[in-house]
Amino acid sequence: MKLLASLLSLLFIANAQAVPLPPAVQKELKKVGIPLNAISVEVREVGRHGPLIALNTQRPMNPASTMKLLTTYAALDMLGPAYTWKTEAWIDGELKDGVLKGDLILKGYGDPKFTIEQFWLWLSELRARGLREIRGDLVLDRSYFNLPAHDPAEFDNDPVRAYNVGPDAMLLNFNTLRLRYMPDGSALRVVSEPPLEGMNLDNQLIPKEEKGNCDNWDDNFSVQPSGDSVVLQGDYPVICGEREQNLSVMPHTRYVGAMFRAVWKEIGGTLQGKERDGIVGSNASLFSTHRSEPLSSIIRDINKYSNNVMARQTFLALGAAITDPESKQSDTPHEASSKKNEVGAMSIDRSVLAVQMWLLKNRLKFPELVLENGAGLSRKERISAAHMSQLLQHASTHPLSAELQASLPILGVDGSVKKRLKKSPAASHAHLKTGTLTGVKTIAGYVRSKNGKEWVVVFLINHPYAQRGQDAQDALIEWVQKR
Repeated sequence: MKLLASLLSLLFIANAQAVPLPPAVQKELKKVGIPLNAISVEVREVGRHGPLIALNTQRPMNPASTMKLLTTYAALDMLGPAYTWKTEAWIDGELKDGVLKGDLILKGYGDPKFTIEQFWLWLSELRARGLREIRGDLVLDRSYFNLPAHDPAEFDNDPVRAYNVGPDAMLLNFNTLRLRYMPDGSALRVVSEPPLEGMNLDNQLIPKEEKGNCDNWDDNFSVQPSGDSVVLQGDYPVICGEREQNLSVMPHTRYVGAMFRAVWKEIGGTLQGKERDGIVGSNASLFSTHRSEPLSSIIRDINKYSNNVMARQTFLALGAAITDPESKQSDTPHEASSKKNEVGAMSIDRSVLAVQMWLLKNRLKFPELVLENGAGLSRKERISAAHMSQLLQHASTHPLSAELQASLPILGVDGSVKKRLKKSPAASHAHLKTGTLTGVKTIAGYVRSKNGKEWVVVFLINHPYAQRGQDAQDALIEWVQKR
């Protein structure tokens, strides 16, 4: 009875302290036609049990990219900030005097940020180790991920967009090309970075002199893959000057093969065979291992720039925290995954289970939680504002809290909130993750008020007019900062 009375007392105190949504926030919502039943808001001082503001907090909401907070915090705690991903080079055949009479096998383990610069350095290392001529094939072992076929057009019917790139155990350079558009008088040059072996840019773009909206400079042309060509058709607004965009125009295996051939040729190597998928065979021998940047660096790119494919890769890595039933009990997850023939591959179901087990271990009960890819690029994912707030509260007392908070965009300074409230007193006083989908506008993170207190702020909007809700979110941030 005493325990029940104490709990009721705490509940009464929490409710007594709660305040309504600030008038400025309500005004902005009313102005753009977003009703209160379409939002979910919680504001809570770090370390306090009861919220200062709580509106519709138990309702499951689509969080968009704020779901990356769960993925990156779980990764920090389960895998550790020094965790790295590896990529291995195996040789299957005889290597003598620089000539490999057999196949070179690249085995991926899901590195989220294996860039062209890192790839070039690694292949240079293979040359330095004595490999020059490959008379067999380039074989890509992508078996570490066990995933269903990915349709890049499924989400929004825009398959070449970088945010629609699917996860892959052998992800290289985000599987994207940077296309640079360079107007030159009446002509328009288009170059790809990096240039890929065997791929042709078919530039059919027509430079247009008319004035237009440069915020949507790429609306009037298309970029579509067609065999070994990338076809660009439509009108380019010359008034917008030089622009660039990152697009995905090749499947993973074809892309890695083209990238390998271009770099390998540049550094003096030759490849006689083709690129193909396969697995490391029993006769292959390990030749070299590349290590990724540490997780602490990876999560900064994920959260500050809301990189979806990096988040998906990291979400899949969470499955490594679950030891396979058939593996030796003495093996750590990293040791088990480093063996030549893994007992189990990483999958979405395995990562979902890993997150559920992690939440249970930390006494975090999120029954409404729905995970699809851990990145928030989903119509299915759900979490409540109360539990997003609870997650941020939990993270604030974690030994690695500084790592998580440093990964979040700084209001008015960098990342996805670089242009928000730049001239407001709240600028530089908040670390916030944003999320945007059609019908979804969200923000979650930490705001420091002028009296030095730290506040957890979660503001989720699910409504057809959600994109108009940014001013309401900004009004809440400013209100909290002024306290």
